[in-house]
Amino acid sequence: MGSVEHNSVEDTTSQHYDAIIVGGGTAGLVAAARLSEDPTKKILVIDAGVDRRGDPMIDTPGLITQLWGNPTYDWDYYTEPQEHADGRRIPQPRGRVLGGSSAINVTAMVYPTPANFESWTKLGNKGWSHADLVPYYRKLESFHPASEETSQLLSLSSTINPKAHGKTGPLSTTFPDAYGPFQQAWLNAFDSAGFTDKSDPIHGRHQGAFIPPNSVNPNGYQRSYAASAYYPAQVESRPNLRLLSETFVNRVLLTRSEDGLLEATGVEITTPDSNPLQIHAKDVILAAGAFQSPVVLENSGIGSKELLERHGIECLVDNPGVGENLQDHFFTTVSFEVADGQFTADAVRNPAVVAALLQQYAESSSGPLSGVPFSLAFTPPVDFNGVMNQDALQALVSSYSPSKSKSRTTRKGTKTHPGLTAQYDELLALLINPNESTCFYGLMSSQMNVKPPSEGHTSMPEAYAPQRPENFISIMVGLNHPFSRGSVHTAGKDPRLAPVIDPKYLSHPLDLEIMARGTQFMERIVQQPALEKMLKPGKEGVRLPEYLAKDSLQDLEVAKRVVKDRLWTTYHPSCTCAMMPRETGGVVGDRLVVHGTRNLRVIDASVFPMIPMGNIQATVYAVAEKACDIVKEDWAARG
Repeated sequence: MGSVEHNSVEDTTSQHYDAIIVGGGTAGLVAAARLSEDPTKKILVIDAGVDRRGDPMIDTPGLITQLWGNPTYDWDYYTEPQEHADGRRIPQPRGRVLGGSSAINVTAMVYPTPANFESWTKLGNKGWSHADLVPYYRKLESFHPASEETSQLLSLSSTINPKAHGKTGPLSTTFPDAYGPFQQAWLNAFDSAGFTDKSDPIHGRHQGAFIPPNSVNPNGYQRSYAASAYYPAQVESRPNLRLLSETFVNRVLLTRSEDGLLEATGVEITTPDSNPLQIHAKDVILAAGAFQSPVVLENSGIGSKELLERHGIECLVDNPGVGENLQDHFFTTVSFEVADGQFTADAVRNPAVVAALLQQYAESSSGPLSGVPFSLAFTPPVDFNGVMNQDALQALVSSYSPSKSKSRTTRKGTKTHPGLTAQYDELLALLINPNESTCFYGLMSSQMNVKPPSEGHTSMPEAYAPQRPENFISIMVGLNHPFSRGSVHTAGKDPRLAPVIDPKYLSHPLDLEIMARGTQFMERIVQQPALEKMLKPGKEGVRLPEYLAKDSLQDLEVAKRVVKDRLWTTYHPSCTCAMMPRETGGVVGDRLVVHGTRNLRVIDASVFPMIPMGNIQATVYAVAEKACDIVKEDWAARG
């Protein structure tokens, strides 16, 4: 834990800093570590969470479901009612500790396709190609090969090329000895279904099933996350670096320069005892995440003039793009009852099992709690028969894609923003390219329960707890590149208020159409011999939702109902301070400086213009690493 002196508010606020970093999460602690490498630069990190380094609940990878919805670790936000998902409010877990959401994620390291970054450059961002980002994926990582036993179980020697991974980065990655027969069956099922690609997923071109490395340190098999990796004792002890935890940033202090640009001079904070204070700096860097970075901008007077005036906030830069363009990977699930004798995580309903697993981990850092045995697969658009026929896919796209006419209208008849028009062009190109992966699949070794809206919203603990007596696996399907766009905005000047989050899941009809057909493909996967023999046969096996019978997913309308009834989030909010030109809806330029300002930057997932393929933690680290080099370059040029 940080010392009292290190966190002293009085001592900290009396200083003048070269940079204040707002947010001590995934991106913020990268910036803290990298920018403080220059001993002549004084850096301050401000985070609203608690410093819980060393907490076994965080450090033990297999305890993740105990963190979600727990107010000690999770801000536990919820969306607005989702019109196209039965009106349900869906949880939005966010890390409430130093290290942010890297402290409560599933630890999966997944890498985007090169085409994702080519799309970023086409949207007006110089220097953000795949070739530009690859060095940073290597820089952040210290990869440790799996044990021989795990390597054989998962056939890792045929897919993982250790030379393609980083060796000396702060974040440790590995394959813990936490996998079992279901992960092996998953790999074999996709192989027999025709997806036999064996390329290393780090290149972003893999199609088919794979096991992503975990951000876990093999020295004790503890979670490796932003706080432990980028803010260890040797970084924390730097005399030019300070941390204020449990502290909210009310707003960025801005003044108008003679040339009309706003200049950040510092921030106003609220301390634990609610005293408002000001701290000054030459630069301010927002790393508060896709929900809070746009809120800080709005509370500082940068955003939609109409929205700001509604909250009594003076508008300094009228930019309606702030908080818009929200994107997330969402999914639906079907749970399948397993055959008698098969072990799944549903066994944790038995306290004796939990006690045994905890004892095994405590004594030998081994067993199911040593990692998160999450299995993935990527595919192009699929349906019950396999890869969709190109003619059928083209017909579907023609029916539901935005009009190719000059008006470019949505299904509600409103004019599409030019920035969104450009995004749709990129999305359509990815969708119809058979070498790109539209769908993602995941295997969870447990049941998933989602209540109907008439019974109230489903919390994170309710969704992942074994509420039924049977044992299940769950297969998820979602979209790597959704068309739906939502928003997040301030709820008022008080920074402690939860933001207003409206992802507008399934608001674009193509998302429902592609996901429903992807849900049909589950039926094909569970009929593959490797998985079929591990599930209860025919009418004996229970499915969730309970209205599903064997083969009923072949009915497209049934599949659409499953998508809506069980839609959930993959917890990858992004793109709300999009890196694009201001005239196309952008909030920051390709140097990550907020439009209309001189020295205010954003460096977290909110700057993604389009959400990339797969779990985003690796990309957040990589973008933050690159952002730090940009800052250093600009500091050097400034002199």
